Amino acid sequence: MGPTAAGKTALALELARRFDGEIVSVDSAQVYRGLDVGTAKPDAATRSAVPHHLIDILDPTQRYSAAAFAKDAAHAIEGIRARGRVPLVVGGTMLYFKALTEGLSALPQADAAVRAAIDADAARRGWPALHAELARVDPALAARLAPTDAQRIQRALEVHRLTGTPLSALQGRRAGAATLGRTLAFALVPDRAWLHEVIAQRFDAMLAQGLVDELRSLQQRYALHPDLPSMRTVGYRQAWMFLAGHLDAAGLRSAGIAATRQLAKRQFTWLRSTRAAHYDPRDADSVDGIAKAVAAALEEARRVRATGADL
Repeated sequence: MGPTAAGKTALALELARRFDGEIVSVDSAQVYRGLDVGTAKPDAATRSAVPHHLIDILDPTQRYSAAAFAKDAAHAIEGIRARGRVPLVVGGTMLYFKALTEGLSALPQADAAVRAAIDADAARRGWPALHAELARVDPALAARLAPTDAQRIQRALEVHRLTGTPLSALQGRRAGAATLGRTLAFALVPDRAWLHEVIAQRFDAMLAQGLVDELRSLQQRYALHPDLPSMRTVGYRQAWMFLAGHLDAAGLRSAGIAATRQLAKRQFTWLRSTRAAHYDPRDADSVDGIAKAVAAALEEARRVRATGADL
């Protein structure tokens, strides 16, 4: 795991080659077909050389959840192990990692009809008005949300309408995590100043590779709107504003880089609370250090299996 642009993909590919691995993507944007440039999605040649899972599984008009990811990822991991290969769970969507390893709050499933009603209400009155409604039924949560945070306001109102209970009161009740067996956890934690430079360089590269044209093509192929989770993804949200005439080219670049840095900041916050071993991606010894830990764990697993004991 690690912040965006930290070098997770390159490290994972190297580990997959060394240990006969398959990669399970932990990326809430790479699940969408057609979101290639702005998500730094591995290309076809890379995915042919090393099998990847949970990439290109949904159209950008669809919604995905951390709970759905945890179920899908656990199934993928089980299949990889059944083939005698090593599952490498790789990405930067920290909530998905948490859902897989720790479980999630025991909340009701999404209800399409309730969400449609909330969206229609927002279209008439605006999200700040719905934020004010949330403040009346769940003041603790509303105080933590911006009045324009459509996704979280929608979910909080949905939960309240389905259960009659504030979302903040339900969040401490957790559903069980997947039974993964022994795992090793590593985090790439780079220097922030260095990462900021890399983020700017990568966003410039995405613009040069056709991020805006990619979004324009997606708008022609699908019935998209800016409140879809796929279109709220960093990079696509700013490209949408550019195509809508709300940003010029310079503003697109500036807003995209700033949003990506904010995403990285939130990811750093998550990483501080994990028990993962931290590595600096700039350190040439990081790959070998992680590889040694993996090799030792696999050798121990082989010894345990040879004795017939449980690991």
